[in-house]
Amino acid sequence: MLYIVATPIGNLSEMSERAVQTLKEVDFIACEDTRHSGKLLKHFGINTKMVVYQKFNERTSVKGLIDLLLSGKNIALISDAGMPLISDPGAILLQECIKHNINYTVISGACALINAVVLSGFDASEFSFLGFLPDKKLLRENKLKPYLFVPATLIFYSPPQNIKKDCDFLYSVFGNRKAAIIREISKMYESIYRGNLGEDFKIKEAGEFVIVLEGHKGESKDNMSEIELYNEYIVMGLSKMEAIKAAAKDKGVAKAVIYDLIIGLEDRS
Repeated sequence: MLYIVATPIGNLSEMSERAVQTLKEVDFIACEDTRHSGKLLKHFGINTKMVVYQKFNERTSVKGLIDLLLSGKNIALISDAGMPLISDPGAILLQECIKHNINYTVISGACALINAVVLSGFDASEFSFLGFLPDKKLLRENKLKPYLFVPATLIFYSPPQNIKKDCDFLYSVFGNRKAAIIREISKMYESIYRGNLGEDFKIKEAGEFVIVLEGHKGESKDNMSEIELYNEYIVMGLSKMEAIKAAAKDKGVAKAVIYDLIIGLEDRS
């Protein structure tokens, strides 16, 4: 059986008794980094053998883990911190377990995105988790565009070396939207920076970050006219031609249609 076990994201006292007992009783623990996980296991007196399962060897090592599971062994999957599979390795292993009818379960525990959306103070009844932003600008833009008019709270992970760049990029897409940036969740120096995108949050670039954005507060783009959509994109910081292109795509019309509407309004003003 496979046990997907959450581990602390900061405070070690978040580790549940069930998680400790599970890690003691399984035959193997699949982890990202044996040195990092070894410190956690030593703290709780866990001597179970570890095997490396990380994003760099996920596809090549999954067969060996499946073979062990099929032979009757029990394996616990952990990540460096928090819940496995949430922006961490594990998805391929879980899909293979489903494919081979191998039993699995989740041992509950800490998850940074849940803590962050609660700490943000924004609406937690509906939210979208978008993980880490891609490195390439075009991929970033394509990932974010579908969420421009989503009313749900948006959550992103960001490493310390990218936090300022990520905030600047989010500002270029979402404009002056309310944001909460949470650093070092559950640790001694947990910090919450509040304000609007585009402001200088004076962030200390150390530790792990979660960026939480308030959802879109205007009308759904399905109910907006071509001109309203164009103006919304302009407010968000897009250039005139970018706004025309985006509005035309949303409404399913040619760019010339939006362009002619804009020119017509300008001629009348």
